[in-house]
Amino acid sequence: MGAPVNVIEGSQIWVEDPEVSWIDGQVIKINGNEVEVQISEEKTVVANLSRIHPKDEETPADGLEDMTKLSYLHEPGVLHNLATRYQLNKIYTYSGGILIAINPFQRLPDLYDAHMMATYKGARLGELSPHVFAIADVAYRAMINEGKSNSILVSGESGAGKTETTKMLMQYFAYLGGHKHAEGRTVEQQVLESNPVLEAFGNAKTVRNNNSSRFGKFVELQFDKYGRISGAAIRTYLLERSRVCQISDPERNYHCFYLLCAAPQEEIKKYKLGHPQTFHYLNQSTCYELDGVNDSHDFLATRKAMDVVGISHKEQDAIFRVVASILHLGNVTFAKGEEIDSSVLEDDKSKFHLQTAAELLMCNPEALEGALLKRVMVTPEEVIKRCLDPYGAVVSRDGLAKTLYSRLFDWLVNKINISIGQDSNSKHLIGILDIYGFESFKSNSFEQFCINFTNEKLQQHFNQHVFKMEQEEYMKDEINWSYIDYVDNQDVLDLIEKKTGGVISLLDEACMFPKSTHETFAEKLYQTFKSHKRFIKPKLTRSDFVIAHYAGEVQYQSDQFLDKNKDYVVPEHQDLLTASECPFVAALFPPFPDETTKTSNKSSKFSSIGSRFKLQLNQLMETLNSTEPHYIRCVKPNNLFQPGIFENANVVHQLRCGGVFEAIKISCSGYPSHKTFDEFLYRFGLLAPEVLSETVACEKILEKLGLAGAQIGKTKIFLRAGQMADLNARRAQKLGDAAKIIQRRSKTYVARKHFVSALKASTTMQSICRGMLASNFYTIMRKDAASLKIQTNWRWHVFTKNYNLLRNSTIALQSGIRAILAREKFIHRRNSKTATVIQAHWRGHRVLSFCKRLVKATIVIQCRWRGLVARRELHKLKMASRETGALQEANSKLKKQVEDLKSQLQLERRLRADLERKLHQSSDGMGTRGIEENTLPEDEVAEIRTDETFSVSEATRVPVEHTEKIEAQTLDVENTEKIEALTLEVEKLKDLLQSEKQRADDLERRYADALETVKGKQQKLEETERRVHQLQESLNSAPPG
Repeated sequence: MGAPVNVIEGSQIWVEDPEVSWIDGQVIKINGNEVEVQISEEKTVVANLSRIHPKDEETPADGLEDMTKLSYLHEPGVLHNLATRYQLNKIYTYSGGILIAINPFQRLPDLYDAHMMATYKGARLGELSPHVFAIADVAYRAMINEGKSNSILVSGESGAGKTETTKMLMQYFAYLGGHKHAEGRTVEQQVLESNPVLEAFGNAKTVRNNNSSRFGKFVELQFDKYGRISGAAIRTYLLERSRVCQISDPERNYHCFYLLCAAPQEEIKKYKLGHPQTFHYLNQSTCYELDGVNDSHDFLATRKAMDVVGISHKEQDAIFRVVASILHLGNVTFAKGEEIDSSVLEDDKSKFHLQTAAELLMCNPEALEGALLKRVMVTPEEVIKRCLDPYGAVVSRDGLAKTLYSRLFDWLVNKINISIGQDSNSKHLIGILDIYGFESFKSNSFEQFCINFTNEKLQQHFNQHVFKMEQEEYMKDEINWSYIDYVDNQDVLDLIEKKTGGVISLLDEACMFPKSTHETFAEKLYQTFKSHKRFIKPKLTRSDFVIAHYAGEVQYQSDQFLDKNKDYVVPEHQDLLTASECPFVAALFPPFPDETTKTSNKSSKFSSIGSRFKLQLNQLMETLNSTEPHYIRCVKPNNLFQPGIFENANVVHQLRCGGVFEAIKISCSGYPSHKTFDEFLYRFGLLAPEVLSETVACEKILEKLGLAGAQIGKTKIFLRAGQMADLNARRAQKLGDAAKIIQRRSKTYVARKHFVSALKASTTMQSICRGMLASNFYTIMRKDAASLKIQTNWRWHVFTKNYNLLRNSTIALQSGIRAILAREKFIHRRNSKTATVIQAHWRGHRVLSFCKRLVKATIVIQCRWRGLVARRELHKLKMASRETGALQEANSKLKKQVEDLKSQLQLERRLRADLERKLHQSSDGMGTRGIEENTLPEDEVAEIRTDETFSVSEATRVPVEHTEKIEAQTLDVENTEKIEALTLEVEKLKDLLQSEKQRADDLERRYADALETVKGKQQKLEETERRVHQLQESLNSAPPG
């Protein structure tokens, strides 16, 4: 994959990029071993020929379903194909017989329904789109047809979807070979129902996944002779025991601890629990809850799952007692004792938790304390009891906690297997391995070492399987091939598991020596493997070491290797828990087979996690080697757990850790490019167009290009690494030459066509220019003639206009002057006439006013005189009232006076009517000549009004006084009827006088209105005079023209 690539200028290639791993570009310049590549409009890079890869421009838009069909089988080609398919929600892709599954992080229900299962049932691999059902169907058909057991290895890093893939496989196997159990539940249903229990006790939150399996699981599905599932078994590997006591932030401990702390109150009170932050084994991290996860709900779901798999309520209670006791043990702390290298419980809190743990485990608290603080050493002479220092007591406490949890987990797995049931008569099985992928963190400890050791083993098995498939492909087409040498990882496995001198054996050796430390262990590794090419000693540390795995270098911190590798059970712990009053706890710690009742035979039998895990791994590999393997590589596209995001660097790392690129290397060591005759000729037939036969044409092309090592099989052509690039380069060169010829001919044709068009256009242009010049000359002549005519007419127009203007101005001036003189004469006449009329009316008004005052004064004098005479007569009548004759005479006189009054009143009415008529006439005359009214003095107008009011009041007062006189004269008259008649007559006279007053008021109001009208007309006259004056001024100021 690192050989120089045959490229030419203009070729599309892949070049390394630090951000997206690989980016495509176009070669614009080649300079020796370096090429200049344009990756965008603004950016170009320079790369070495050995660091670039050719790009297949004819890859379908939706990618290829099988990546072995890629023209270029290299890292960027594989990555681009996976990214293209993932964006289209095509999460499955083949790489030969290997299925690569990319986690979509979303539900795709149509991809796993019953219709999809029926579609893939019986279909050959590659006939339909890639799918997990296709791998399962191939394994099932191979088991049925060939009678051989099969296995499916599901691997990938945490969060890649291994568990979901395993569930899909189980569902499909249930669809193909479901078998009803006696209780009505199928075996595969029981296996799936056990998942919540195993996840609660075997899964935890890690940096990369909230539900990471911290153990390996191999599910054996056993089939009868009819192909139906008859039994199953679950095998587990390498439970991460150290997580019980040590966790790092922001990870969590196993789920069961948090579920129990979130249990109902009666459960919490029963086990004396509290919030997770109150327990040492849980508060080493600040993460206590998971987003979107309800621990209370999950606790009830776990209890329900326990009921389903056959765990009784009594056993469940015992299980959670053990879990709670582990939490309480973690809170037991120690301090230095009085003796040297001794320890005691630190405080009352520690005593409380110790007491609680003893109660939950149903053992003696003093015995539990002694088991944590003391050790028994057996010598040939005697048995010695020694105390542990605080650090040793903590190690003892943590060892007891890890042993308890490990035994509990093993018991759960065994219980689930008993519940599911195994078929001892089954001869065929399909195993599903769900195991952790390669891990490399900033801090890598013993767990990562064991996990990567497992992946090295599985990678070797995977490489052998891929190499075997390659050989079968070559044999199927009957090509001449020799043994292909490929890079094996056996040297790494020898470095780790070699019986003498391997890392595990050196670790076991260090664990057996009490005074060994991680530094002495690291120093031993440095001395032993100083010349090993896979072992590297870091420069800046004294205890770390680096191993070059197939997926890359991993630096391990050895400071906890010794503690985590120790797996022996302390005899004091064994005796303590074996004697527990709880049958469940006692069953977790059965007596050793060779144990006797004598104390002198007690000893600590050493065993290590590494050795036991190596033994389990070898057994697993034996099982896998006895089956036909199928591989599913699960990939996590991003660390955000979001759909639609494809992080190239992250996927490349996982493909490298999953061994996909190792498989590509193996393929590249043989014949990585396989093309059928049709495909080969369709793409490269232009290199030998003279040959028609397919086989002969293929041979001719290979011979013509000198591609040594290529093989022609029965149906395909097998090309060595780099030969496909050579063919594409030759094809691109020939296409380029053909394109140059076409371009030359087309350019000649275009140039001649352009010349003919230009010649024709120039002739036409010249004709047009001559016509335009003539037209312009004629236009100029026309303009000259027109200009002379325009000038003539313009001069005539100007002179005529000036003459008319002067004439009109003279006429207007004369008219204005005459109008002014006539207007002044008219105004003088009107003013003289108006003054004469006003003077006449004023003299008449003044005489009339004087007459009215004289009449009023005469009436007043008469009334007063009459009143005086009447009073005198009344006095005389009073004096002669006793005489009847005198009274009658007075009565007759009185009647005569009343008649005189009536005649006077009628005379006054006539005078007033005449006065009103004259007033009307004067007001009408003043309306036509109202301007002179304003010239009357205000004092004269007021005098007129005062005289009128005085005359009315005098006229009114005389009748009233006369009436009073008559009434006084008639007081003693016996003829009351006549007096009443006179009284009525007086009242009528009063009413008449009142109406006369109102009419006088109306006359005054009309006189005021007439004055207002005269004022308005005077203003209009002044405005008219002002306008006439303005017009006269405008005429005077106008130019003479």
